[in-house]
Amino acid sequence: MNIKSFFNILNALGEYLFAYEKLGKKFKKISDIKSLEIFVNERSAFVTQTTLYGYLKTRMGLKYTLMFSDDVFIQSVNKSKWNIFVVAVSDLTLFTVSSLTKRDFINEKQYDLISIYSNIIKDQLSKGMPSEFYEQAITSFKEKISKINIYNYTDDNPFYDSGQALYKWSPVADDLKILDKEIVLNSIKNKWNTVINEFNSMSSKFNN
Repeated sequence: MNIKSFFNILNALGEYLFAYEKLGKKFKKISDIKSLEIFVNERSAFVTQTTLYGYLKTRMGLKYTLMFSDDVFIQSVNKSKWNIFVVAVSDLTLFTVSSLTKRDFINEKQYDLISIYSNIIKDQLSKGMPSEFYEQAITSFKEKISKINIYNYTDDNPFYDSGQALYKWSPVADDLKILDKEIVLNSIKNKWNTVINEFNSMSSKFNN
């Protein structure tokens, strides 16, 4: 690979990784279901991208950018990305709606969990998500909400599933992932803590 190709890869990665962060500056508050969907979409993508790519960069070191010129590796990363993202959206959708419900900003007659989740996931079909991921995600989400109580979802390790998805789907050898497990789970936990703080601040005047 020549130096021009190397920097082209770096630039492409930079634009891809930070696209959602730029979009997030379009609004400063979450005031209704539509803005909630935008927030969940963007922050789920941000958490997915930064934790997945951050882990790969840490594990691969100098080989990180070079691997993105390998078509097989790119396909593997994309598969991982979508598998993690759909679970991240599930966790954050349920957390945010649960939080708004507990704060008496919203009640069950004012929202449809499946509709919110579906709208967010469907938006990614035009951005490269294969249709099979959408279909599987909807099925999994319906199964999940049948087993939870939305009122106390925030109190019961709400981002557990996305942490496990990051650990499971990261394209790293199993023997290495075992060694990295605590670090990987802590990395996504820290990202979610940042998102939670942001959500609490931005949603303080929901429906007001």
